Amino acid sequence: MESPENISGQEVGVEQDATPTLVDVDTALLLLGAGVTAITHPLLYVKLLIQVGHEPLPPTVGTTMFGRRVLYLPGFFSYAHHIVKVDGKRGLFRGLSPRIVSSAISTVVRSKVKQQVELLSKRDELQTSLRKVVKETSHEMIIQCLSRVATHPFHVMSVRCMAQFVGREVKYGGIFSCIVKIFKEEGVAGFYVGLIPHVAGEVLFLWFCNLLAHFINTYAVDESFTQASAIRSYTKFVMGIAVSALTYPFMLVADIMAVNNCGLAAGLPPHSPIFKSWLQCWNHLSHKDQLFRGSSFFFRRVPVTSRPSTEG
Repeated sequence: MESPENISGQEVGVEQDATPTLVDVDTALLLLGAGVTAITHPLLYVKLLIQVGHEPLPPTVGTTMFGRRVLYLPGFFSYAHHIVKVDGKRGLFRGLSPRIVSSAISTVVRSKVKQQVELLSKRDELQTSLRKVVKETSHEMIIQCLSRVATHPFHVMSVRCMAQFVGREVKYGGIFSCIVKIFKEEGVAGFYVGLIPHVAGEVLFLWFCNLLAHFINTYAVDESFTQASAIRSYTKFVMGIAVSALTYPFMLVADIMAVNNCGLAAGLPPHSPIFKSWLQCWNHLSHKDQLFRGSSFFFRRVPVTSRPSTEG
């Protein structure tokens, strides 16, 4: 028979073995998030410069599938090649460090908040499928909002570091210098410029994506289909792609407001008007028919309002 001391020792040993496992999992997620962030950063860098309206390369003449001549703006590879030509390969990773910190904070916040939300949700018995979707979406919304509030200051830093390419400024450097600069010039509010449209876009995305997927799986996918379960598993993914395109203007306005009137050329005339609110920015882009500027990396046509004459 084992003594109580041995039993308690074994229990302690189990707890000690379990703790490193959780730490290892969290560390793996943080490293994975940092890796994905670093790999995708050049894409987001080019996208941000397009969003703020910086077009350093001239358009080229092309033809549509119907033979009509149009002007195309440079795609991702041409734009990225221009950045490398100006700043070298390291230039593609300008503003990366705040994004890595933002990714790490988001992972930790989501993990902790999700645990608490799951504990609270276990107390409620969901009666209907729709009620379950609404409940889960509400929980996702809480997690997303808290994560966005925690990480948005680093998003602002990253956006401003990248936007310095437009005017070749060196105003924002490392994370610490960014924090000091923003706090000194704009106070705490400077870290949350563009937060409202960003959160609004993410909340709308969650609700539309989850509810549309639920109604399609419930009323459009018949149980008689042999692949009904497989179709349902992909519905939310497909809806996510469609809804993200519809909510893109919110992300565009949020990024533009993060740069607007902060002292960088990208956020000042003649590159950009000075906006008093994100709604004014939205109205301006809507009037110029540019609410989806930067949503595509390829086959970017010159906006009709800014196309030069090709006649003669």
